[in-house]
Amino acid sequence: MRVLVVGNGGREHALVWKIKQSPQVDELFCAPGNAGIEALATGVPLSATDVDGLVRFVSENQIDLTVIGPEASLLAGVVDALEAEGHLVFGPNRQAAQVEGSKRFAKELMESYGIPTGRYRSFDDSSEALRYIREQGAPIVIKADGLAAGKGVVVARTLQEATDAVHHIMEERAFGDAGTEIVVEEFLEGQEMSLMAFVDGETVVPMVPAQDHKPVFNGDQGPNTGGMGAYSPVPQIPDSIVHRAVTEILEPMVKGMAQSGLSYRGVLYAGLMITADGPKVIEFNARFGDPETQVVLPRLESDLVDVLLAVAQGHLSKTAVVWKKEAACCVVVASGGYPGSYEKGKPIEGLSAIDGESVLFHAGTARKNGAIVTAGGRVLGVTAWGADLKQARTRAYDRAETIRFEGAHYRTDIGSRAIDSK
Repeated sequence: MRVLVVGNGGREHALVWKIKQSPQVDELFCAPGNAGIEALATGVPLSATDVDGLVRFVSENQIDLTVIGPEASLLAGVVDALEAEGHLVFGPNRQAAQVEGSKRFAKELMESYGIPTGRYRSFDDSSEALRYIREQGAPIVIKADGLAAGKGVVVARTLQEATDAVHHIMEERAFGDAGTEIVVEEFLEGQEMSLMAFVDGETVVPMVPAQDHKPVFNGDQGPNTGGMGAYSPVPQIPDSIVHRAVTEILEPMVKGMAQSGLSYRGVLYAGLMITADGPKVIEFNARFGDPETQVVLPRLESDLVDVLLAVAQGHLSKTAVVWKKEAACCVVVASGGYPGSYEKGKPIEGLSAIDGESVLFHAGTARKNGAIVTAGGRVLGVTAWGADLKQARTRAYDRAETIRFEGAHYRTDIGSRAIDSK
């Protein structure tokens, strides 16, 4: 097979790494890729949202399967354009991907299908939003309606923080057009859990759960990021809760979308809060999570290509998906200043060591004059695995300590909640 992965981040590096292990794959490409992916796949100098260019490349190079990584590609219509030309592609079409593209759209679907989530109101007028926020009080959650690279969510602990968030998103346009409309949500208390599932339009096959760490600093302090690390499994959340999330959230969502004429094929990601009343949806994403993918895929025993094909071809119910018992932990090493402004082009040291217990997933890297340099806010996902979380976490941090570049920083408490709960 000839396979193309679309995207250039840590999630795409993890996908390429896992797809490369399949005996079915003869040639592997990535558009546009990064400095780490280039060791495993042939880079294609096309933007992940260059719809015409990607369709042309797939046609001219007889690509058997295209795997879409980022949400921007889905919402640009890459899947729609490829399917229109008869190409096999993994990922939901643009209409179905609106579950991530619009927070309001996702909330309305959840309301229609009776899926547990927090109370909400959407606004396109900042003064009306502020009036509602004052009525509700704090804490309260403010979200840009559109795509904001995982950073368009503010958990406001005070009314002043909520007011500042509305001004920042709607008036200062910190996230551009994504902030034309906002969703104001009830604050939910509990532990978060990320639960992804393979979906072929009808069949839902859950992956192993993971827990992400969004705030930039230890102890969940500071502004939200795209994710500073993750781990899997999540032992402090019982299997019964995971089962409830599948039967009360994922399966009804997919069934409801099908009844509404939305054929959802790809990964459905549920960001959940485990409350005293059970799991409730914080958000849905239309693709593999980042950095959750970096800890979930190392735990996949099955051939990923078999699963991707089953989803794309609509026969997931006939495909076994088997998981390893071992644990995985990912620590994100970020650029100085992230998630705010940061400099690029910093030379990275400590990349060469290779072992059978860890892997460096490149997220924001590039090659410059033969050297690998920083090229994004989240630079590397240092992922390790072991017999249990404690061992995986120790190995990940041992490896993270070897990475050096000017301004590098990372959280030192990834996975500690699970370790401390024992």
